[in-house]
Amino acid sequence: MSVSEPARTANRRTRLTVRAVLVVANVALVGLFVQQSLASSSFSSASPSSDSRHRGLGEADGFVPDGVTVFDHVPAVANLDPDLLSALRKAATDAAGNGVEFFVNSGWRSPEYQEQLLREAVSKYGSKEEAARWVATPETSPHVTGHAIDLGRADAIAWLSKHGAAYGLCQIYKNEPWHYELRPEAVDHGCPRMYADPTHDPRMRK
Repeated sequence: MSVSEPARTANRRTRLTVRAVLVVANVALVGLFVQQSLASSSFSSASPSSDSRHRGLGEADGFVPDGVTVFDHVPAVANLDPDLLSALRKAATDAAGNGVEFFVNSGWRSPEYQEQLLREAVSKYGSKEEAARWVATPETSPHVTGHAIDLGRADAIAWLSKHGAAYGLCQIYKNEPWHYELRPEAVDHGCPRMYADPTHDPRMRK
């Protein structure tokens, strides 16, 4: 028995529809993968190098192993300014109710560690001037004094971007969405305007 023309046409249309749906789904998946890859790289572009462990520096200098949160007691966390750490832990406790965990990329650093990161940045970016947009000197870095933290996951950064001011936690530089410092006045007045990058921060001009 032969298939009628309307039936063949309907089958052809069905196959074309299925193909179109598959193409759209594949494009969406590729787009999502690229977006996630870019997000991951954007939050790690200025992160401390894992090579630090192989150059005589380790946890005692502020190197952060994988999986460290603001509740852990490694030196990078324990040596943070007590008020900053208290605010971070309060925020992290509340964020946990939304399924968000505060993982740490970097916190307190020794001057030696900071100097190494600066050398690596100069090598990476090609000049001291360009490196200064991402890494401060040991004399000016708020990480060395324990007054800054770099968070490691996009969901925590997004949560703090929305809620951080209520805890006095503020993003300081537009080019570093992972970098947070304590600004107690933000609880009542909101976070101050961000600098474009550290080279615009008066503290970096010592």
